[in-house]
Amino acid sequence: MDNKLQPEKRKLGRVPKIDKAIYRYTISFNQVEHTRFLSLFEQSGMKIKAHFITSVLFSKEIKSVKIDKSVMDFYIKLTELYGQFRAVGVNYNQIVKILYRNFSEKKAAAYLFKLEKQTAQMVAICKEIMALSQKIEQYISEKNTQNGR
Repeated sequence: MDNKLQPEKRKLGRVPKIDKAIYRYTISFNQVEHTRFLSLFEQSGMKIKAHFITSVLFSKEIKSVKIDKSVMDFYIKLTELYGQFRAVGVNYNQIVKILYRNFSEKKAAAYLFKLEKQTAQMVAICKEIMALSQKIEQYISEKNTQNGR
């Protein structure tokens, strides 16, 4: 009976959210990063920094890159080989100049003939390297299409 005599209590305050945010993360900025963050925040036109951060995090796609160690090793070796080819080219030019400067024309021509044979072998090796590079490139593209990239 006492319940009937007391007036009903009104519920005051904020209506509870259905999906309440309970996880909190903190980050620290240095002076330059903080200035940049504030300028980006002001450009966005948002009023609440937390909403700005969540919109930036979840509206942009985050890409994860998987690096294949064997492909990276191949790339490094290929780059080293390219440097060696350049060095051979420089040496080739120096040898030709020295041959014509220090030897008679017949002797220089004989040495150049031997040099041409070696150059032809290097061209064949270079073609093999290019073919192998194309195979690896094809392998990588097939692997990426299988992974859905």
